[in-house]
Amino acid sequence: MKPRLVSPYFREMPWGCLYLEPWFPPQEKRMGEVWFRGDEEPLPILVKFIFTSDRLSVQVHPGDEDAQRLEGTPGKTEMWHILRADPGARIALGPREPLSREHLRQAALSGEIEALLNWVEVLPGDTYFIHPGTIHAIGPGVTLCEIQQHRDLTYRLHDYGRPRELHLEKALQVANLDPHPGRSTPVDLGQGRLLLAFCPYFATELWALTHALPCRPLEDRLLLLVILEGEGRLAGEPFAAGQVWLAPPGAEAFLVEPDGAARLLQTYVPE
Repeated sequence: MKPRLVSPYFREMPWGCLYLEPWFPPQEKRMGEVWFRGDEEPLPILVKFIFTSDRLSVQVHPGDEDAQRLEGTPGKTEMWHILRADPGARIALGPREPLSREHLRQAALSGEIEALLNWVEVLPGDTYFIHPGTIHAIGPGVTLCEIQQHRDLTYRLHDYGRPRELHLEKALQVANLDPHPGRSTPVDLGQGRLLLAFCPYFATELWALTHALPCRPLEDRLLLLVILEGEGRLAGEPFAAGQVWLAPPGAEAFLVEPDGAARLLQTYVPE
């Protein structure tokens, strides 16, 4: 068994972009997200590329326990790896100072919540782990790769007056009212590999390659390779930025051979 490409699924969003290069061709409509969800059945990990030209809603995701209680489904844990950022581009992660739930309720209704959030200027290469319960938002001018549990479960607290449903009562139940710890610190694994995130739902490594590196698929679980930059060959097949490759369980080891330099993410479900 050899690695195979996962098909992209483009999602039109009013806050999206027409210019998605170098990952994807220019678009005729504003695309905000490109999902790699699996062609035949959902993958355990959902990979997204996100492109913003405007503010995204202030939102929160429940963890497994809260999601089971409120929806009867698993929750949503995710991470963001910043690929491109306009000067001054920001994301919001948690409140600047601890909040009460009543204060959060009033702030969400009045719009004050924007001023209460901790807006962080981002740079390419930054990684942020979004714990369940984290109040968060993405500002304009950001391109990022999101790795997450394969769940589409979001509670919106505030949407800048857009005519979309809010989920204030559920969001108040699951929101973490304390500040977020901030940017993640990667762990150096050697050979140009950095561990960016590790949790029960996914482990994600960044590979910065200037020479061939072997990839050893897992015996009982699939792994995904997300090409962020560069070109080359993967198991003898050409790869390019914006592709996601799936190595099935039990696949033979193969080489990732960059032409010059390349950057990619390897992600899988830990044991």
